[in-house]
Amino acid sequence: MTTTNSGPHSGESEEAGGRVLLIGASRGLGLALAREWARGGRRVVATVRGSGRTELHDLAEGSAGRIEIETVDVTEPARIAALHERLADRRFDLLFVNAGVTNQPEGTVAQTATDEFNRVMVTNALGPIRVIEALQDHVEPDGTIGVMSSGQGSVANNERGGHEVYRGSKAALNTFMRSYAARHAGQQRTLVLMAPGWVRIGVGGPDGRLSVDESIPNVVRTLDSLQGAPGLHYVDYLGRTVAW
Repeated sequence: MTTTNSGPHSGESEEAGGRVLLIGASRGLGLALAREWARGGRRVVATVRGSGRTELHDLAEGSAGRIEIETVDVTEPARIAALHERLADRRFDLLFVNAGVTNQPEGTVAQTATDEFNRVMVTNALGPIRVIEALQDHVEPDGTIGVMSSGQGSVANNERGGHEVYRGSKAALNTFMRSYAARHAGQQRTLVLMAPGWVRIGVGGPDGRLSVDESIPNVVRTLDSLQGAPGLHYVDYLGRTVAW
């Protein structure tokens, strides 16, 4: 069942860039993004995976209607399609897909159980692309579509190894977005692969170099700075280009 707070629909007055559809916001970086966008005056439709109460519900209750909660599981195409239908004719300035998982960093890809490999790859690479393909018509023609990638998705910068399956899933996501961008060449949308830095929250774990407050406000500023810059950008939270 979908839980909502009343929010604006297409045609209501909004500041530029003010309507955000955020996929994966129940905790971690997604929750922090929802908080940052709402704090900045944006209207955010943010998703959770299941029907249980999350931290996002608490945040939405105190958001003066700026956060509206929807549900979707990016690993299930039928639920993605259902979200598309529920959004009906609504339009957003930004679609940002944050959903993702990690796995145990130890061991090589060859040592990884097939089910675990599939879980990470489907959630981190296939799921986000399915979401984008399904929901792209809800994004303004000159809007932004972004996904939460990682510096670990960079093939060129992989000089230490480790985290092999996670690295591979983010590299796959980057490649799939590159293909998506090629298929939509000439359009006015901005496409962003975002590397948020190693953050002490969510999949980053407790040893990250950055706090949430050092990463997420900069992620938002970087996304804002890229509005109106069509094409695909692979950047970090400070707006620096990441090597493919």
